[in-house]
Amino acid sequence: MSELAALRVVDPEVHDLIRQEEARQDLSIRLIASENYASRAVMEATGTVLTNKYSEGYAGKRYYEGQEFIDPIEELAIARAKALFGAAHANVQPYSGSPANQAVYLALLAPGETVMGLGLPSGGHLTHGWRVNFSGIQYRSIQYGLRRDTHRLDLDQVRDLARKERPKLIWTGASAYPRTWDFAAFAEIAREVGAVLAADIAHFAGLVAGGEHPSPFPHAEIVTTTTHKTLRGPRGGMILTTAGYARAIDRAVFPGLQGGPHNHTTAAIAVALREAATEGFRTYAKQIVANSRALAAALLERGFSLVTGGSDNHLNLIDMTSKELSGKEASTAFQKAGLETNSNAIPFDPRKPFDPSGVRVGTAAVTSRGMERDAMVRIAGWMDAAIIAANDDTRLARIREEVREFCRGFPCPGIRES
Repeated sequence: MSELAALRVVDPEVHDLIRQEEARQDLSIRLIASENYASRAVMEATGTVLTNKYSEGYAGKRYYEGQEFIDPIEELAIARAKALFGAAHANVQPYSGSPANQAVYLALLAPGETVMGLGLPSGGHLTHGWRVNFSGIQYRSIQYGLRRDTHRLDLDQVRDLARKERPKLIWTGASAYPRTWDFAAFAEIAREVGAVLAADIAHFAGLVAGGEHPSPFPHAEIVTTTTHKTLRGPRGGMILTTAGYARAIDRAVFPGLQGGPHNHTTAAIAVALREAATEGFRTYAKQIVANSRALAAALLERGFSLVTGGSDNHLNLIDMTSKELSGKEASTAFQKAGLETNSNAIPFDPRKPFDPSGVRVGTAAVTSRGMERDAMVRIAGWMDAAIIAANDDTRLARIREEVREFCRGFPCPGIRES
């Protein structure tokens, strides 16, 4: 754990809350698919004097002086992103994934023009055209879905909708879809209707970098991502493009949407990208998928129902209907047992969004701790026990103690090294 000596003196209340959060992360099994553990090096980069510096503009073209060390840091992050993902251009300034996606709209579409994306109830993301988000309010949004029988992407429906609606932009990618994306098939549809294909790989960017998920390049012209999740970096965003969209994207990010980038985050992104280019990271990405499949198999053995019947990536989506609990009730029980998850809608969910039928679980964070197949089997057993004891806080507390003791054997990157 970091020293935090100055913070302890200046603001002991915040210091103590951070310490408690460190302990919570260390002694819980984190199964939230969008969370991970950043390395100590990544976290050190975010806590440097770089946070003091304003750097509006781009390397070599800034509006503030004193950029002689900032420019090389951003150029390092850009070069590493391009090399890792095979992109012609990279913008590492977006504050997170949603602003990165917003920049794509600003660069490509006028208000009211048509965009297509996977609907939120089918596992899509808010920024892919969902009606309560800017993307569904400011643009004409067409949402494609999944097959009712398999809960997998329905490419026939995507093609038919695209031919009928003639979108200018088609999104791929999702926040709760446990299978592989066929970028080549989407690219064929996009070409047929004259649309730009964008791939939001925020959830599985680390799997792409590690060779465990097909790359969106050369099929997509624009790729957006967060830099945490499976990529295991700081909380930030990136946009990767073909050469033809470089200028439009850069102008959309700055001055279109943002002022100065967060230089401390840019440095941490550069560090994370260096880590992701190693053979060790490829091994890590492979283990994420192996763990996800092992967890799926263990859950199925215990009578859980999984959307699509399993997983090709880092996440599984559990339908809790057969367990006679809502997703919220189940995730609350898991939390009390020391197992962090989130409730989530399932395809064609009859329940309301705030109390859906599903629970989403991911294996990126537990894999960062060195957990493998045997641990996934134990986790599935605890999940099953927590569902059985959902209304018994005493039994859930006993499971939590078992989980805490188990976690002591798996150090957390960036928090506890041994």
